[in-house]
Amino acid sequence: MPHSAFESAYGFSRNAVQLSNWRQAPWNVWAFRNVSELVPTARIAAKAAKPETPDADPSGLLRETLAIGGDSHSIAAILAQTSTDALVVMKSGRFVADYHAPHFTSADRHIVFSISKSLTAILAGVAEDEGRLDPEAPIADYVPEVAGSAFADANVRHLLDMRVSLSFEEAYLDPTGEFARYRRATLWNPSAPGQDPGTLLGFIASMPKGAGEHGGPFRYRSPNSDLLGIVVERASGERYADYASSRLWQKIGARQDGAVTVDAAGTARAAGGVSMSARDLARVGEMMRQGGSLDGTRIVSRNWVEDTCRGGSREAWQQGDFVHLLGQGRYRNKWYQTGYANGAFLAIGIHGQWLYVNPAAEVVIVKMSSQPEPVDDPTDRLNLQLFEAVAAIV
Repeated sequence: MPHSAFESAYGFSRNAVQLSNWRQAPWNVWAFRNVSELVPTARIAAKAAKPETPDADPSGLLRETLAIGGDSHSIAAILAQTSTDALVVMKSGRFVADYHAPHFTSADRHIVFSISKSLTAILAGVAEDEGRLDPEAPIADYVPEVAGSAFADANVRHLLDMRVSLSFEEAYLDPTGEFARYRRATLWNPSAPGQDPGTLLGFIASMPKGAGEHGGPFRYRSPNSDLLGIVVERASGERYADYASSRLWQKIGARQDGAVTVDAAGTARAAGGVSMSARDLARVGEMMRQGGSLDGTRIVSRNWVEDTCRGGSREAWQQGDFVHLLGQGRYRNKWYQTGYANGAFLAIGIHGQWLYVNPAAEVVIVKMSSQPEPVDDPTDRLNLQLFEAVAAIV
């Protein structure tokens, strides 16, 4: 029997992709581009007035070489090595390179995983600008359901900067523990027959406090960001997808609709469930590079962007989870500061999702990937080398 067009393109049949394996290779290559076929999603409407401009030829950039470990490697080879689905580069507000893997285009969406956290923080900044959200207010003022949980005595700033004390581990590969229960509640993992997955807010409201007090070291815990999404909904009075549409997608002139996964109650997975096009994500980065505005439209205040790029506790970072990746970094409003002299800052997602902004070089880079492992430190370091090199080339 001849292979279907799908099998010829991806090397497996569509029915091989299941909720139980969608984040695993090789099925993730297709799944990361088509999450809405696997997990319920809400549309983030773009309503773009302008068509997308043609792709910028990446061939010259792909031929460039980087010296790594004493050897020379072409950028094309590095993209293949790091399971790249898309690489989009902007220079001084103009698209200068658009690379796409087979069967992926500028019009297609890709899940950005924890870059969703950084997008959610922008929405929180907008709500703050509108006078609807106070980052120093107790979380329970907006979400009283958390009164009996770890979040009962935490404030919104603790969520924004990942300084909540939680008894919880970000164990992506644990199939049976609390992280697996968390993913079942988001409908990202299947439940056993007769097993109630619960809801995202129900899971969050059950989370116990850790040993220390809030406001301590940087501790990367995704439920903080899901709860921030709920805070944004309660403060704004709008559903996450609708607020993201009117305050971000439409204001940056996004050309493609976005999407966000939702649980059984319709709660958005604000920590990791957003899918969008690579160019629209680059537009978010360009907006941040320009201090909160894009094409003359103000999205979020300059003060918020400056605080994001310069604020945050160095001590909390030094005592935190990711100092091995960015030794001089900091974390503020769910964005990473590199500590590099060029002032580069980042949004990062598992399996190789990156939004890199280099203010000194006026460069924005988006990299979407389907890396087999959710976390891969050597590949992360290689990607950072790649971005710094590309910023110097273009």
